[in-house]
Amino acid sequence: MDVLSLARFQYAATTIFHFFFVPLSIGLVLLVSIMETLYVVKKNKIYKEMTQFWGKLFLINFAIGVVTGILQEFQFGMNWSEYSRFMGDVFGAPLAIEALLAFFMESTFIGIWLFGWDRLSKGVHLACIWLVTAGTTLSALWILTANSFMQHPAGFAVHNGRAVMTNFFALVANPQLWVEFPHTVFGSFATGAFVVAGISAICLLKKKNLDFYKKSFKLAIVVGLVSGIALTLFGHVQAQYLVRTQPMKMAASEGLWKDSGNPGAWTVTAAIDPAKHENSGEIKIPYLLSYLSYSKFSGSVRGMDTLQKEYIQKYGDGNYIPPVRTTFWSFRIMSVMGGLLCLLGIIGAVLAFRNKLVENKWFLRLMVAAIAFPYIGETMGWVMTEIGRQPWTVFGYMQTQASVSPNVTSGELLFSIISFLTMYSVLGGVMVYLFSRVIKQGPQLIDHNKVHSDDPFDEEAYQVVTK
Repeated sequence: MDVLSLARFQYAATTIFHFFFVPLSIGLVLLVSIMETLYVVKKNKIYKEMTQFWGKLFLINFAIGVVTGILQEFQFGMNWSEYSRFMGDVFGAPLAIEALLAFFMESTFIGIWLFGWDRLSKGVHLACIWLVTAGTTLSALWILTANSFMQHPAGFAVHNGRAVMTNFFALVANPQLWVEFPHTVFGSFATGAFVVAGISAICLLKKKNLDFYKKSFKLAIVVGLVSGIALTLFGHVQAQYLVRTQPMKMAASEGLWKDSGNPGAWTVTAAIDPAKHENSGEIKIPYLLSYLSYSKFSGSVRGMDTLQKEYIQKYGDGNYIPPVRTTFWSFRIMSVMGGLLCLLGIIGAVLAFRNKLVENKWFLRLMVAAIAFPYIGETMGWVMTEIGRQPWTVFGYMQTQASVSPNVTSGELLFSIISFLTMYSVLGGVMVYLFSRVIKQGPQLIDHNKVHSDDPFDEEAYQVVTK
């Protein structure tokens, strides 16, 4: 393989692996914050136990996620030096803010929260975990600010062959960011919710700590249902935005070679033939493409052949059609996963509130498998987002082949790929081992009937019973 292909493979591998941890951190800390809020408001010790148990899993995931993020940023400077030289003044600003502001905010208040049990007042301790939640969300905001710039550049000008930021607020106000950010964040909330619900389902199948895991499941499935619905709605908004700003990506995600006609039919499935610029075996739903694109049952969507001619006139000779099969199928897999999250959220909420979870073992088994659904959907979403933008690194300004480091050899890339994947395998194994160990140990439950105290926050009585 050539240097460009290897560099792209390493970027994909580091990004996807790192993103296994990011949404879980964002989603888990939200649930932990809600659990501690319920503890403070309802004065029920089981919510403290829930906070501490699920908080352990959050801390493990957060720690390992930090390491994977360092490796991801390292390969930017190593493999994409031309991109860093051209866009670094703009692209680096939100990444620096994320590291200096959001990440340090997360780390500081995680430490205070972790060591502040029984040392801080309930309100201050609760505020700390909500500040961690705000920090993780802000981290996502600044990372997506950088990514949105790659998708739809804003707030800069080119001087002496380099991009220079001219308007920071235009970078932050980028419309691409404000359709991408809520879609990503609600996807993260759904990830945390379905992981908690799935682990709870495992323990409910084993009839362990039923009250604890029923409450955990009920809370998680509500968050998962709300997040799944919001994820779908904001995904629809983002797709409509991309029809206007990145029409080639959307045409590729629909396998649309020719203009759709008016009204446009949505392709459910098809055999894509990029060599002939045609499809076979198409199954279509009339009118649906127009509705998904414009929220009305009329309107034509331009195809890739039409857009290719327009791009040649605008950007010069070249092939501006992305890998169509990958974009087409990643979009569909992502959409199916989002639909399944909503469906399982509805069923799970009904069963949980009717107190019929334990007897419906088929559903609990399905929820165990559903732990993977948000990860599959998010991975496919990022594949569609990044692959569908090709051949651009920064849309309209810099192509991927011009972004790679000129002095990196294939051998060096192979060595770093093998090294990174080895480290990722070790980190993944550590993550699975630690999660399994914590889940096997279970929550440190107490017998609440033995706590004889008029003060529901009597920590001395709580510690006695715990010991």
